[in-house]
Amino acid sequence: QVQLVESGGGLVQPGGSLRLSCASSGYPLSYYGIAWFRQAPGKEREGVSYISHSGGSTNYADSVKGRFTISRDDAKSTVYLQMNSLKPEDTASYYCAARPYYGGSSFRSQDYIYWGQGTQVTVSS
Repeated sequence: QVQLVESGGGLVQPGGSLRLSCASSGYPLSYYGIAWFRQAPGKEREGVSYISHSGGSTNYADSVKGRFTISRDDAKSTVYLQMNSLKPEDTASYYCAARPYYGGSSFRSQDYIYWGQGTQVTVSS
């Protein structure tokens, strides 16, 4: 079992940057592929980015390609989401989620076993 805690959210102006962190405890993070999801009020949860257990494979939603970068530091048991050139439409609660390494890349919520509590990102002038 693994516990996930997100941090790093906040209020930022359009065009600004934020770095989200997903800190884990419990079973070694290296066993899991990690994804970031987001959910805006009145909208369905959507997958934003995925990183494999080794860090060798990443995947991004079209809406964030070229602006967001996912990375992981297993020594620190943390996965990061660097978000640049933020837009108002990026406003949402952001969640990290974990699935066993053998599951591969997925942006389906039901494929993930463990979830953090979320961190709010608000992009507004």
